[in-house]
Amino acid sequence: MRFPFMRPVLRNPGMSGFLILLALSLLNPVPAWAGADARTQLDTFARALHSLSGQFSQSSVDMNGQVGRTARGTIALAKPRRFRWQITAPYPQTIIADGSKVWVYDPELEQVSVRDQSNAEAHSPLSVLTDPGLLGKTYKIAEEGSRDGLQWLRLQPKTRHAQFKYAELGFANNELRVMRFEDLLGDQTTIRFSHWQRNPVLPAQTFRFVPPPGTDIVGTAAGTVQTYPIQH
Repeated sequence: MRFPFMRPVLRNPGMSGFLILLALSLLNPVPAWAGADARTQLDTFARALHSLSGQFSQSSVDMNGQVGRTARGTIALAKPRRFRWQITAPYPQTIIADGSKVWVYDPELEQVSVRDQSNAEAHSPLSVLTDPGLLGKTYKIAEEGSRDGLQWLRLQPKTRHAQFKYAELGFANNELRVMRFEDLLGDQTTIRFSHWQRNPVLPAQTFRFVPPPGTDIVGTAAGTVQTYPIQH
């Protein structure tokens, strides 16, 4: 998946932007929708949620059916608008949103991209979940019923300027289990979540970052942001 606001400096910059938006949406409840099983589960999952941690695995298939890279790691979130997406395999990468800035750090490349967090939220199939008022205006919402043991909700943008064709959220036992989306090139990505912990105590350092010495910093926001040590 590709976003125009992401500079192509990291090995998977477009996905980094999308993961940011997904993570932020998980902490924001939406109104219950009578008779809509997936929406009801989403509302239950997000109700009274202040922080969240868990694990994820990610896979993708391109428009020709070719399997792309897989990834796995951990995720931690806390209101307001803070999260840490830690990719552990096949190569390490850290994505941190501190409520103001977004950092995407690749230790092997010794490179970090920094930008305003608001820019990262501009285009996303899940940005609608942070602002329920956009549902009817921007997206066609459809319950897709049961499939693969999950209840599915589909989001399809109405505008031709959207950066994706559709996104699907799969729920079971009032938890988000799977997220699938297709980008404008026809590539499909699946993210599976597990081992959710609701409202864990997360140290403030979890969502703070300072580039290690010798790191190449890319992004106009780099010279204006206050930074803190990253927690490993």
